[in-house]
Amino acid sequence: MSKIGKKPIPLPAGVKVEIHPQEVVVRGPLGTLRCPYEPEYVAIRVEDGKVVVERKGERAPFRARHGLYRALIANMVQGVTKKWEKELEIHGLGYRAKLEGRTLVMELGFSHPVRFPIPEGVEVEVPEPTRIIVRGIDKYLVGQVAADIRKIKPPEPYRGTGIRYKGEEIVRKAGKLGAKA
Repeated sequence: MSKIGKKPIPLPAGVKVEIHPQEVVVRGPLGTLRCPYEPEYVAIRVEDGKVVVERKGERAPFRARHGLYRALIANMVQGVTKKWEKELEIHGLGYRAKLEGRTLVMELGFSHPVRFPIPEGVEVEVPEPTRIIVRGIDKYLVGQVAADIRKIKPPEPYRGTGIRYKGEEIVRKAGKLGAKA
C-alpha cells in the first residue's frame, strides 16, 4: 500500500470538496481549484471531514495514480487555506527587479530590461530589488512561474550570477588556471 496514498486528507474549517465524475473541486476561503482525475484507477470520497483516495487495482498504473491524486488533492486543500510561496534571489552587479502593474521588469545584464507578464492566479511581490516572491493558491502554477522567471537568467557556475531559488546552492567551478612556469 502506498505510504502517501493511504493517508486520509483532513479538511480544515471552511474547505469544501466536491467529487464529480471526472473532476475534484476544492473550495476554500482563498478560492476554488479544480483537478481532473481518472475514475477507472482511483475512487475518491469525502467522509467524516476527510478525503479518502482508494485505488481500484494492484497493478503499477493503479499504484502510481493512488499517491499522485492523494498528493494533488492535499496540495489543493492546502492552497485554498494558505497560499503557496516560492522565493527567488537575484545575484549580480547591477541586477535588479521591480514591478510595473502586472509586469515584472528585470535588469539582468542584457542590453535591454526583461519584461515578464504575470499570469492570472499568481501574485508577485518585490520587497527588495534583489528578491522576488511568487505566491498563489495553485502549487503547480506558482512553481511554473518561479521556474520561468529563473529560466530567464539561470545561475552560472563561474561567478554565481543569475536568478536562483532562496537557499539554492550553486556548485562553483574554477576559472582558467593560468600558464604553468
